[in-house]
Amino acid sequence: MAGPQNVRRMPRAQRREQILDAATRAFARAGYVATGLDGVAAEAEVTLVLLYRHFDSKADLYRAVLDRACARLEATVGSGDYDEGSISALLRAAAEDPDGFRLLFRHAVREPDFRDVVNGMQAMSAEVTRRELAAVIPEGPWLDWAVQYVPTVTLEAVIAWLDAGQPDPDQAADRIALVVHSAIRAASSVD
Repeated sequence: MAGPQNVRRMPRAQRREQILDAATRAFARAGYVATGLDGVAAEAEVTLVLLYRHFDSKADLYRAVLDRACARLEATVGSGDYDEGSISALLRAAAEDPDGFRLLFRHAVREPDFRDVVNGMQAMSAEVTRRELAAVIPEGPWLDWAVQYVPTVTLEAVIAWLDAGQPDPDQAADRIALVVHSAIRAASSVD
């Protein structure tokens, strides 16, 4: 492998992707605050000078990593409706980019400077969830609860699945769906 002192030339877009891949891994290990650009450069096997040719700052790099993770997630899962395939699509997205998924839902959610990325996704998810659940749960506090709880429990279940080594991928979506449907039943059966 080439070290930072012996960086081989590659097209700009390819180098940018290499740096984003390395930054995703580095930030996923320790989060934004605990990860330095020198660590990202070492992970990417590039110099700091080369890293700065692509990104103006650590915040710029982190935002690019989060934006790419969001784009990948949306490309796999979609953004308009939930259906029986949504949980499978979410698991597929998490399996294809586990570090990006963890960054979005474990790290960025706790980082005030980047929380807006997750807030936007959560607002969109709540809107779609409300639209879907309004057909089975009457308007009121239990619908409000389900709109918050269902996406949260789904994401936490996917992260737990990643952390457990992605067990039984053919049945994982069905198992998570059981949890989600239990929450919906609980909210809809309250008088």
